[in-house]
Amino acid sequence: MKRVFAGLLAVAFGVVLLLGISASTGLFSYNEELLDDSAASHYIAKDVNGDTGEIIFGETMDAETGSANMVTSVIANYRSFDTLGEVTVLFLAALGVSLLAGSMDKGRKRRKSGFILKVSSGILFPLMLVTGIYIFTHGHLTPGGGFPGGSMIASSFLLLYLADENFRANVRGFKIAEGIAGTLYVVLGIIGLLAGGYFLINFLPTGVVGNLFSGGIIPIVYVIIGLKVGSEITGIITDMFNEEVKA
Repeated sequence: MKRVFAGLLAVAFGVVLLLGISASTGLFSYNEELLDDSAASHYIAKDVNGDTGEIIFGETMDAETGSANMVTSVIANYRSFDTLGEVTVLFLAALGVSLLAGSMDKGRKRRKSGFILKVSSGILFPLMLVTGIYIFTHGHLTPGGGFPGGSMIASSFLLLYLADENFRANVRGFKIAEGIAGTLYVVLGIIGLLAGGYFLINFLPTGVVGNLFSGGIIPIVYVIIGLKVGSEITGIITDMFNEEVKA
């Protein structure tokens, strides 16, 4: 009964909140004029800073972001500082797991892997690793980026753990890579502050929209994020598996 009451109370609160937002902002009454003036339209057109030129894939040079991927334009350019905060949250999560690893239950046992998984992991591991690298190096051109690319890299190491009960990754190496990547992200932001007056400003030429070498600092940011995320999640996986004993 208490759960039902709590659920009804949450729904009622949500309805009141939506009605309040609607009354103050016109949430459910957008018209074409409001949409044209929305922030999202400027992100899509790459004219947040007043550059109103037409964006043509493969032709336009020196656009505000130079990224063909609109999502990337926002995440790694217009709100790159916020993305740095997200990476910091993941770092704190990895740090928490590392600190608590010694107090985890060590009575768990790993199941022995089957023959098919052991054989297939040797084929899939390099493919997953290369795919992860491709995802974050091409995040400014196609859907993807540092977070999914780094997660793919971590997934490749998780596969090795599942396929071989004796496998252990070099935790120290991953932590060093994570620290270097995090430092480079901050250093890149400071360089932008000195060069353009804003932290993490896109201070490099953005090139031609759609080219691999374009987007200014965006590809660099995604490589840094990909390595950092991949190292952190792999470190979390390693800390957890290190607390288990062999079956």
